[in-house]
Amino acid sequence: MLQQLKLHSLPSSSSSTYLSPQNRSFFSPNSLPFSSVTPKPFSITCRHSDLFDNKTFSSTSSPPPPPSSSSVGALPPRVYVGHSIYKGKAALTVTPRPPEFAPLDSGAFKISREGYVLLQFAPAIASRQYDWTRKQVFSLSVGEMGTVISLGARESCEFFHDPMKGKSDEGKVRKVLKVEPLPDGSGHLFNLNVQNKIVNVDENIYIPISKAELTVLSSIFNFIMPYLLGWHTFANSIKPDDSRGGNNANPTYGGDYEWNRM
Repeated sequence: MLQQLKLHSLPSSSSSTYLSPQNRSFFSPNSLPFSSVTPKPFSITCRHSDLFDNKTFSSTSSPPPPPSSSSVGALPPRVYVGHSIYKGKAALTVTPRPPEFAPLDSGAFKISREGYVLLQFAPAIASRQYDWTRKQVFSLSVGEMGTVISLGARESCEFFHDPMKGKSDEGKVRKVLKVEPLPDGSGHLFNLNVQNKIVNVDENIYIPISKAELTVLSSIFNFIMPYLLGWHTFANSIKPDDSRGGNNANPTYGGDYEWNRM
């Protein structure tokens, strides 16, 4: 956009003519010296920079409305994350699974199932190729993650799961995850054995995890555990007036504070 601004210029002092006493009589006290001089207009051309949006300078445009807060019950967009380790014999992928909440008659919510971290093991079929159709999964609870985090360089642990526990097929699926130190002390070996009599599967997948890789896994576990327990949801729900006895409606849930008994 081009804009022109025209101004009347005064005669330059360098081009002014010396007025003799005789010439002074041509000017009355009320007349200006430059009234008889033809003004020389000059123009200034201005160009708006292309780096700025013209809407920014528009006087008629209204400022953008502030972002509205999410309505009650609105869910944020779903985001998928994970961390993978690839080795010659197998690949391991770690993905979190969120906790579940159940509504109460009071309108509040309580956690009905803690979140967990899903370990997915896939055997290698060629160099840098893995058969994910034969993958086996193992769910690590928060407590089991704590066990892995606390492992020493020469310590081992073992977890046993029966996904069908409490069901009619209890005992037909057996999963054992062993985490054992490598002989050279360079890390740990994650060994998952799955026996599934329902589909006639007996799979054993193992993958070495170095010290650095185990440190990364431990960092992931440390960060995600409070979220798997639902503590972030509780923290986001805290209001200033909660300290006035909002929890006292449920005496079994921290209503009787220890310092209230003093």
